[in-house]
Amino acid sequence: MTVLELLARQAPPGEFEDLLHRIRLSGASAGTLERLDRAVQLARRITSSAGRREQREAGLVALVDTARDLTFPYDVDGLLRIITRRARGLIDFDLAYVSLRGPGGVSYIRTFEGATTSLLTGMRVPDDRGIGGVAHAAGAPAWSADYLADDRFRHDEAIDDVVRAEGLRAVMAVPLRNGDSTLGALYGADRQVRHYSADEIGLMSSLADLAAVAIVKAGLLDQTRAEVTELELDSSRTRSSLTRMRHVGEAHSRIMNLVLSGGDLCNVAKAAGDALDGTVLIRDPGGRALASGGELADLDEEAVAKASLDAHAGRRPVVTGENTWVAPVIAGSEDLGVLVIRTATGLTEEDERLLELSAQSVAFLLLMRRSTAVAEGPVRDELLDDLLSETQHAPQQMMQRSRRLGIDLSAPHVLVVARPEGGEQGRAVVWASSYAYRMAGLKTVQGGCIVLLLPGLDASAAARSVSDELTPLLGHPVSVGAAGPGRDADAVPRMYQEAMRCLDALTALNGAGSAASVQDLGFLGLLLSDDHDVDGFIESAIGPVLDYDAERFTELTRTLEAYFASGASPTNAAEELHVHPNTVSRRLDRIGELLGADWQKPGRVLEVQLALRLQRTRDVLVQQRAAPAERGGRDGGAG
Repeated sequence: MTVLELLARQAPPGEFEDLLHRIRLSGASAGTLERLDRAVQLARRITSSAGRREQREAGLVALVDTARDLTFPYDVDGLLRIITRRARGLIDFDLAYVSLRGPGGVSYIRTFEGATTSLLTGMRVPDDRGIGGVAHAAGAPAWSADYLADDRFRHDEAIDDVVRAEGLRAVMAVPLRNGDSTLGALYGADRQVRHYSADEIGLMSSLADLAAVAIVKAGLLDQTRAEVTELELDSSRTRSSLTRMRHVGEAHSRIMNLVLSGGDLCNVAKAAGDALDGTVLIRDPGGRALASGGELADLDEEAVAKASLDAHAGRRPVVTGENTWVAPVIAGSEDLGVLVIRTATGLTEEDERLLELSAQSVAFLLLMRRSTAVAEGPVRDELLDDLLSETQHAPQQMMQRSRRLGIDLSAPHVLVVARPEGGEQGRAVVWASSYAYRMAGLKTVQGGCIVLLLPGLDASAAARSVSDELTPLLGHPVSVGAAGPGRDADAVPRMYQEAMRCLDALTALNGAGSAASVQDLGFLGLLLSDDHDVDGFIESAIGPVLDYDAERFTELTRTLEAYFASGASPTNAAEELHVHPNTVSRRLDRIGELLGADWQKPGRVLEVQLALRLQRTRDVLVQQRAAPAERGGRDGGAG
C-alpha cells in the first residue's frame, strides 16, 4: 500500500529507495523484503512507462505545433530557422543545424541554433563523409554517442575541427527526403556522451519528414514569389513602355503636323527638342547649321563629324560624348544631313526611336522644300530672267509677280553669281533651286553661271555662304562674285553687272575658286561699280582716321599725307610737318591701331593713298563750290 501511495502521488525514485532502506533496518522478514522489492521494481517500470508516454505525447504535441508552424508562408531561410529551433527544443539538443544539398554532391550548412562559434556559417559538408554521409547513403537516421571516438564513420578533417571547437560528443543526422530525392540533413548534437532512444530517433525522423515537405513548399513559394515579382516588373515595364510609346506617337504626330502645315526647320527642331528634353541642331551634309532649337555649347566637332559618318553607315543614331547623339537624315540612299541632340540625361530605347522619327520628318520636310522649289523653279527662274533683262517691264507688274512667289523686292537684296570651275552643272542647279527657296530668294542660270537674288544687306557674307555650301557639294572650286544691296527691281540689272565684273576681276587676279563682293575688292570695286561709291571707299580705307581727327582735332590725316609724300620716311615727314620725329612715330602707331597692323602692306598702302587723294580732291571741290556762293552773298549785301 505504501508503494501504491507513492505511485499515486508520483513520488520521485529516491523515496522508493528510502522505503526499501527503512524496511531493511526494521528487521522485516526475507519474504516481506522480497515482496516489497518486487513491488518497487514494478513501480519503477510503471513510472518509466508513464514517463515515456508523457514524453511521446509531448513529442506528438510538439510535432503538431511544428506542422502548424510549417504551414505558414515562410521563405526558405526563415523556415530553416524554425526547424532548427524546434529540433533543439523537441529532443533537448545542445546544438541543431540543417544542411542542404548543392550541385556537385556537396551540402552546405544553411542555418544553426545553439552554436558557440561562427565556424558553422556556410560550412561545406561532403555527402560521403561523417555521420551525414551515412544518413545520405542509407536514407535513414544515423547517430553516434561519441562522434570523435567512433570509427564507424569516414571522418572529415574540417568537420572534426568544428566538432572539437564546439565541444560536441553525441551527434544525430536524419536525411531530409522528399520522395526519392534527398534535400539535405537535419542534425542534432550534444556536448556530452548520450545514447539516443528509439523514441527520440523516431521523433527526429518525423520532424525531418515534415521539414522536407515544408522546405519543398517554401522553395516553390519562393519560386512563385520570384515569378510573381518578375511578372509585376514585366507588367510595370510594359506599362512604362506603352506610356513611352504613346508619348513617342504623340510627339511624332506633333512634329509631322508641323511639317505638313508648312512649318520651318526651326520649329521642327524646337518641337523635337521639347519631346526629347534636349536641344536639337539640324545640319546639312556639309556640316553647316540649317536650324536649331537652342544653343549647343562646347560641341566636339571632330567627334560629331566621326559620329555622322557612323550614323549614316549604320542608318541609326550614334552617341558621341556625354548625352550627345547624332541621327542621320536620309532619303533613300541620299544624305540630307544630320540631327545633333544633347539631352540632360541619356536616351531610352523609345527616345532613340523618336529621334529616328524626327530625323525622318526633317528629311520629309527637306524633300518637300526641294519638290516645291523644283515645281516653282520655272516660274521663279522666269521672274529673275525678266528682272535681269534689259527689256522694260511695268514696275507694278513685277512687284505683283514677286509677291505671289513670296518675294518682296522693296526689301534689301543682294545678287550673287556663282561659276563652277569644272564638272557638271546639273547638281549645282538643283542645289541652287533648293537654296533659293530656303533663303526666300530667286535663282536662274545665265551664261553657265548660277545667279541668285537673295534678301539681305551683306553681299560679302552672301558670297561666302554660297561658296561654303556649294564647293563641298560639287567637290571642285566655285568662283563667287556678289554685289548690292539694292532695294527695288531696277537695281537688279545693275547688281548683276557689278557681280559679273567682280567675278571677272577674281579670274583676272588668279582668284578662281574665291568668293568676294564689290566692296571686298577695294579700289577695284570702286572702278567696277556703276554707282562709284567714293564715300564708301574712303570710309572703308581711312574712315577711322578721319573720324579720329574730327573727334579729337588731331592731324593724323595730314601726317599720313606727309608720310607718303616723303617716301615713307618718318624723319622727312617730321621736317615737313615741323614736329619731332618721335611725334610722327607716335602718330603712325596710332594710325596702325585704327587701320590695322597690315595697313602698310602694298595692297593696303595703295588703297590708303588713293583714298587720301580722293578725300583731298573732294575737299577742294567742296571749297570751290562754296567760294562763288560766299562771293555772291557779299556782293548782294554791298548792293
